[in-house]
Amino acid sequence: MTSPTTGAHPARYPGAAEQPTLDTWQVGPHNRWTFAHLGEIVPTAAITRRFPATPVRAAERLDALELPALAQRLEASYTDAFLVLHRNEVIAEYYRPGFAPDDLHLVMSVSKSMCGLVLGALVGSGDIVTSARVVDYVPELAGSAYDGPTVQHVLDMAIHLDYSEDYMDPSSEVQTHDRSSGWRTRQSADPADTYAFLTTLTGNGTVGSFQYCSANTDVLAWIIERVTGLRYSDALSKYLWSKLDAGRDATITVDPAGFGFANGGVSCTARDLARVGRLMLDGGKGPGGRVVSAGWVRSILDGGDPHAMADSSYTALHPGGSYTRQWWCTGNERGNVTGIGIHGQYLWLDPTTDTVIVKLSTWPEPDSDHFHELDNQLLLDVSHAVDHITADHGARYDANTVGTESKENAA
Repeated sequence: MTSPTTGAHPARYPGAAEQPTLDTWQVGPHNRWTFAHLGEIVPTAAITRRFPATPVRAAERLDALELPALAQRLEASYTDAFLVLHRNEVIAEYYRPGFAPDDLHLVMSVSKSMCGLVLGALVGSGDIVTSARVVDYVPELAGSAYDGPTVQHVLDMAIHLDYSEDYMDPSSEVQTHDRSSGWRTRQSADPADTYAFLTTLTGNGTVGSFQYCSANTDVLAWIIERVTGLRYSDALSKYLWSKLDAGRDATITVDPAGFGFANGGVSCTARDLARVGRLMLDGGKGPGGRVVSAGWVRSILDGGDPHAMADSSYTALHPGGSYTRQWWCTGNERGNVTGIGIHGQYLWLDPTTDTVIVKLSTWPEPDSDHFHELDNQLLLDVSHAVDHITADHGARYDANTVGTESKENAA
């Protein structure tokens, strides 16, 4: 599709002259593609191979952690899936009633951390330079808040934007962002798609201080598209998901232009999300090959600039906390780093024990100091519990093992 304001974007399928719509998807040539990708056009429902579709009781295997009342703590924080991956062995799992281990779950802003890895892969290949200006890659953003800041500023969310991330305020920019991306009912004055929305953002021109803004990740995805010529969904597959030996395909929501909602639209299983964490603790290398350099991973695990962190709710939990390359860094003595999504999504890395913890939840409200405190303490308690677990590294992997990683990759 070519837009007079946002330029040429990757087509949904090779040779497409325009985007398929609700009015055109059933006729050729669009139907050669849409009949196999209907979920991008019309809402779809799964016809499960299991019946009943999901277990009626919670499935849990938590004894190895020796944490009293852990199941009750998981239930109290609206947990849908919980998994602890110590090196290459799953040592604990929990799934609420009605949710199965191979069910996909929306990970919200943990999607941002995945986008950071895709961009890191392109930095490693030399296709993107983080010191370059955003508009060097996407000139359509000239005149917006992104006219001047560098790619690194966007990665670290160190740009001032006139953007309210108040998820409950209908007048907030984040809700306009949602409507433009197809997540909420459109209003007549809304931009046509995410690309168009990003061009409307303004700011005071300052950089260097942290401001959490979901639009930044979609700007990174636009840069990725422009550099690779791929749709963001395909770039996410090529540079990350295909390298994980994932058990299932992930999904990502798309807007009317087919642009993947990079900042929050990925759904996957808990086990596959743990594979992303394993990639990080393995220095950027997955079973299918290297994704990012060991240096890229180290720069994340070492943490960002705590002096730039201006989010008081985060520093209340993590006084030495920082944010870099689309990851939250606690700055604590364990070096915990995490991807975080609203409604209680966590991809928690514990380098001290070489452990990944996944917690997927459905808090009744998007953002809550109370639930953040509960989950933060739970994740720390689990990390400490793993201190006392000795894994048999030479044991043959069994049905509880995630992936087919080699011992070299697990080191």
